[in-house]
Amino acid sequence: MNWRDTYHPARLEERLPNDVVRCNLSPRRCTLKPGQKGFCNVRANKDGRLVTLNYGKGLRPTEEVIETEAVFHYAPGEAILSLGNIGCMLNCDYCQNWKTSQAKWIDNKNVVLNTPDQIVQMALDHNIRVLSWTYNDPVVWQEFVLETAALAKSVGIKNLYKSAFYITPEAVDELLEVIDIFSLSIKSINPDYYRKLTKGRLEPVLEATRQVYASGKHLEISTLMVTDLSDSEKDARDIAQFILDDLGPEIPLHFVRFHPDYKLIDTVRTPLERLSRARRIALEMGVHNVYLGNVYDQEAGSSTCRSCDAILVHRYGLSSRVIGLDATGKCTACGEQSTIRLLDSQAEHPSER
Repeated sequence: MNWRDTYHPARLEERLPNDVVRCNLSPRRCTLKPGQKGFCNVRANKDGRLVTLNYGKGLRPTEEVIETEAVFHYAPGEAILSLGNIGCMLNCDYCQNWKTSQAKWIDNKNVVLNTPDQIVQMALDHNIRVLSWTYNDPVVWQEFVLETAALAKSVGIKNLYKSAFYITPEAVDELLEVIDIFSLSIKSINPDYYRKLTKGRLEPVLEATRQVYASGKHLEISTLMVTDLSDSEKDARDIAQFILDDLGPEIPLHFVRFHPDYKLIDTVRTPLERLSRARRIALEMGVHNVYLGNVYDQEAGSSTCRSCDAILVHRYGLSSRVIGLDATGKCTACGEQSTIRLLDSQAEHPSER
């Protein structure tokens, strides 16, 4: 069966005259006549009703560690079940998941079908305590995410949402009911950059990020430093200033190294000195915790105590070990409370994967 041949009722539907529907999931708010699909290519108008074509359909789930999602202050070293789907509400020129984010490229043989029960049981069978909604982007998987996350939550499994977060306020409200951890990617603080390179708009991303912060949910921010496009000192200052002005200095910031992909291949990986400079700038401006992603650097990956500078979590690449925190997240050297949250047993049984 072709994955495009079956569908599921979609949420956030607005019915209009003449069997037209509006999808209120992304800020595009696509208005669709019968038979039309939205920008994402996985939401459509079927006989005057909004449907989703990717419910339960996606990549084969994989076990990874939480640091792969640019999450360093929640359950360091914890195993996660990574879940990716089909489609996206953006079309970034440098997308590293373009073979699944751009639905037209999907090979049917690579698509697997799972139910919420199957996903949760898979996590339980492998003693995994965190589901990670990730890869292409979970925004376009809203129905499946909400139902599966709610089921996972009912049996004590946490939910992590890794997203570029091009999403409406009403869709965020739904997510806040079931998601525990948000790892959000803000590509740039330049509106022109968003329009040209992502085919989206900046302000809805910032507003949705503010909405998550105001909810009190665990939040970390990452920004991909694309060579010669978003890796300048100004870019570093702009994202740091947004965190300081609109969120809080305690929110971890990850500067992520870019590698050429998709439409942006006539370039090179982000020079390491530019990443290091960005980190120094953000720290000097007052962001408390600044990390580098896709880089093997012990100093830029490890978490330290703001009071005594003792190492709290030692990291190198994706290897992580809790060495200086007690069960409540306090520094064992000086007693300072950190912003790192541990799951049960992590402090007593440090993990290294």
